[in-house]
Amino acid sequence: MADLAEGQAAPEFQLPRDGGETVRLAELRGKIVVLFFYPKDDTTGCTAEAIDFTRHLPDFEKAGAVVLGMSPDSVDRHERFKSKHKLGIPLVSDEIHKTLEDYGVWAEKNMFGRTHMGVVRSTFLIDRDGTIARIWRNVRVPGHAGEVLAAARKL
Repeated sequence: MADLAEGQAAPEFQLPRDGGETVRLAELRGKIVVLFFYPKDDTTGCTAEAIDFTRHLPDFEKAGAVVLGMSPDSVDRHERFKSKHKLGIPLVSDEIHKTLEDYGVWAEKNMFGRTHMGVVRSTFLIDRDGTIARIWRNVRVPGHAGEVLAAARKL
């Protein structure tokens, strides 16, 4: 598991997203990138988080920021999730977990006394030069998108 810190270069990735497109971090240089990692499409917390980022999307765009959600779910599953909840943010698929591991968010989790590997809900704010400006780990969803937006506006 990677141990990234603020001030380090954000790990590069090139992955499929909903809509049949590919997202490559290097192609977003010059823009602020909000990269939020979430465990699973269409679960309570993940749905609330994606809806909240979608609600704030016009303000992120005004701040010059691109918002990307990433999980290990397939592109097809992302398509259904996005359509069902009318999400406006691109959803990136990392089924092999490489980028999730590169960002240190794929980790052992404990739920009801059982351990399993999964995504630790985290958000990375990446500046226009590709440097990690801020990291939120073990995110609590209520108010989080607004807090990220406030930080993005300062970049």
